[in-house]
Amino acid sequence: MATKLVLIGAGEMAEIADEYFTHDSDYEVVAFCVERNYIRQPELNRKPVIAYEELETLYPPSEYTLFVAIPSSQLNALRTRFYLETKQKGYRFATYISSRAFVWRNAVIGENTFIFENNVIQPFVTIGNNCILWSGNHVGHRTVIKDHNFVSSHVVISGYCEIGESCFLGVNSTFNDHVKVADHCVIGSGSLITKDTEANRIYVSSGAKPVPGKLATETDI
Repeated sequence: MATKLVLIGAGEMAEIADEYFTHDSDYEVVAFCVERNYIRQPELNRKPVIAYEELETLYPPSEYTLFVAIPSSQLNALRTRFYLETKQKGYRFATYISSRAFVWRNAVIGENTFIFENNVIQPFVTIGNNCILWSGNHVGHRTVIKDHNFVSSHVVISGYCEIGESCFLGVNSTFNDHVKVADHCVIGSGSLITKDTEANRIYVSSGAKPVPGKLATETDI
């Protein structure tokens, strides 16, 4: 029998989560849930959209599991707020791991975490609670990704790295071995991180520049 699941959120991330949970998991999505002032329609994908203020009454924690389907809004703070509030109320949380992801047998994955297709999670990796890893990332051996993170597509995190809490890692960003990313960092798309970062900072690589004195027609490519 499928586990009944309520999704917190009714935006694009929630619709995507509904699609994946419905067609690639043992969960049955039964409702969406947002704060009353943000309800825009009574149903979504033929499922009710209920007020967050009525969640415990309509879908009590003794009978239903949650997934907080909110992306990186406010540097993950919005998703984190709903996760912590509902955890305090006694809810259990689903974790989704795509059947098309490669996750080694001893990797540890936390609750309310969503791992899309084509992620590679190597041996001895730990991924915390309330994280989203979009498609196509590489997480190297013995790396630790702490709670409340958002990892965009095609990020390369080498071995022995540590990603602090509540970070955003942009598309195609790369992290050398043993790098520690402090809490609340934004790493811009295409950035190369070779050294430890400082907390609450934004790191953006400069745009590509032409190699001086070298013409493309002079190469062997």
